Amino acid sequence: MKKLLCIFLIFSVIACAENSELQPEIRFVVPQNFPAPQYNLAKNPITTAGFELGRALFYDGILSRDGSISCGSCHQQSSAFTQHGHDLSHGIDDKLTKRNALPIQNLAWEKEFFWDGGVFDLDLFAISPIEAHNEMDETLPNVLEKLRKSNKYPQLFEKAFGSKEITTANFLKALSQFQLMCISANSRYDKYIRKEGEMLTNEELQGLAIFKQKCATCHSGELFTDMSFRNNGLQIGNPEDKGRALITLNENDNFKFKVPSLRNVVMSAPYMHDGRLRNLEGVIEHYQNGVKDSPTLDNILKQDGRLGIAISPDEKVKLIAFLKTLTDEQFLKDRKLSEF
Repeated sequence: MKKLLCIFLIFSVIACAENSELQPEIRFVVPQNFPAPQYNLAKNPITTAGFELGRALFYDGILSRDGSISCGSCHQQSSAFTQHGHDLSHGIDDKLTKRNALPIQNLAWEKEFFWDGGVFDLDLFAISPIEAHNEMDETLPNVLEKLRKSNKYPQLFEKAFGSKEITTANFLKALSQFQLMCISANSRYDKYIRKEGEMLTNEELQGLAIFKQKCATCHSGELFTDMSFRNNGLQIGNPEDKGRALITLNENDNFKFKVPSLRNVVMSAPYMHDGRLRNLEGVIEHYQNGVKDSPTLDNILKQDGRLGIAISPDEKVKLIAFLKTLTDEQFLKDRKLSEF
């Protein structure tokens, strides 16, 4: 009997060790080639339990009025947490959202969120889609009450925050913890920059040089965005959607939208705030020949007596070849970020 007990204990220890290897402790690590984060991690330290709670909430339709829509409905991992192929996302009752879904990636380095920058704190990010009538059409008090009545969430909150009490602050912090861990920093480009044995082809390197010359003013740094809001000369689609001006109430911000990151850009089509451009060829064509003048058009797009950016057919091919090196396969397939 003692021998059997010893064998059982040995196998239990081995099983625990294997499980620990399969599910390592969650840690937030700043990639070597990234700047310091903007998010104050001291106010919401990331833990494995907090992250797992956030992941459960992210993929649970309980956040919506009828249980049909989760955060993951419009932010799908395989397309860099966008809704691939949809110019506007589909919310509750198949209603269309106002704008194209931005990727959820590297949010710890952002200070303002959404295309118009209308939210200034990641911990407040989730309130907008939850309460939008064309997205989740729910109220935050109702969501919290549903979570309190559920079988699993009081225990998950206790594990993450030390109490079964489900508060607004802890609910939002848990969602932030999951989103903060959506870090994309292992593309071929990153490994090349960090000298980790990855080589870029001549065509890709030439594309990188073209990118630095013609695109990097706005899509700057290792995050491939300067986080600014700019009018990039799109033909006005919805005249009521004035972008940043809806937040600042300043007409000088009319039709300015956030400069998106180009990380995983190949996977996150369609493009622009309203998803009007279906592919990268269309995006480059816009900057070549489609820029429309207006009082708030960015000065970068009206220089030397012409609108737009001069890009030759050969440069276009090389530029797209480089942009493909920004795809992070590890991020797109990371099981810890996937739905259960």
